[in-house]
Amino acid sequence: MSKCILITGASSGFGRDTAETLALAGHQVFASMRDVAGRNRPHANALQARGIHVIELDVTDDVSVERGVTSVLKTAGRLDVLINNAGIGSAGISEAFTTEQVRALFDVNVFGIQRTLRAVLPVFRDRRDGLIVNIGSILGRVTLPFFGLYGASKFAIEALTDSYRYELSKLGIDVVLVQPSNYPTNIFASAQRPGDAARGTGYGEIGAIPGKMVETLMELFEGDDAPNPHDVAEAIARVVEQPNGTRPARLVVGQSFGADVLNAQAVSIQTQLMKGLGLGEFVEPLKDLAAN
Repeated sequence: MSKCILITGASSGFGRDTAETLALAGHQVFASMRDVAGRNRPHANALQARGIHVIELDVTDDVSVERGVTSVLKTAGRLDVLINNAGIGSAGISEAFTTEQVRALFDVNVFGIQRTLRAVLPVFRDRRDGLIVNIGSILGRVTLPFFGLYGASKFAIEALTDSYRYELSKLGIDVVLVQPSNYPTNIFASAQRPGDAARGTGYGEIGAIPGKMVETLMELFEGDDAPNPHDVAEAIARVVEQPNGTRPARLVVGQSFGADVLNAQAVSIQTQLMKGLGLGEFVEPLKDLAAN
């Protein structure tokens, strides 16, 4: 059955590919992005040429988010799926990032999800139906040096997603976290770099490692054996097609680097914790799904 779907951060990368994939599958897709009339105009035109609705939505702005969701509802009359894809990367010596940079990182990657959820959930709760897909990362489960601030934002999404999943589990609303591995998108090519580069000089030769790591990733992504980012769009499409109540709580896409093991361990620990606190009713429907 065709669904009405809103995707944030859909000008490029996973978001754009997912928008095109879901539209091709027959869904009514609203691809959102910033600056539709300016720098993102070529992306907007390309999506519209494929029959995809394009709306202006800045996840860092409450008013913009509310206006974007209202626009979808006015056009389509309903909303079935929210895909929280908007995000920015960060790579470098952690100490060399300014507080303002970290605030901007979390404003998009974490607070942006909270904004869109607050705008969409009243609609889902009224219908007692809906699907939320949050795009996390394996770096929300495992940690690499020099990517820790980005990882911290993705770790935050882990807790945010779990909490919403519990709270919405009795209201007919599914919440799924997709955890992509390393894929050739522009998120790290266009990632934040330290705003206080002078701090990095105190690390000596260590300070050169982040740049080399990014270069290695870029070379890997250009090789014949590069992972295909379309894997993520296909995984999301499969989640959208599944009936409510049957979807996995988490879904690793690509090489897991141990994130799948940590996911399985977390299910057991969370289940014991919730039951011990007398909250077992929130985990029983999720116990088997979370291990998929």
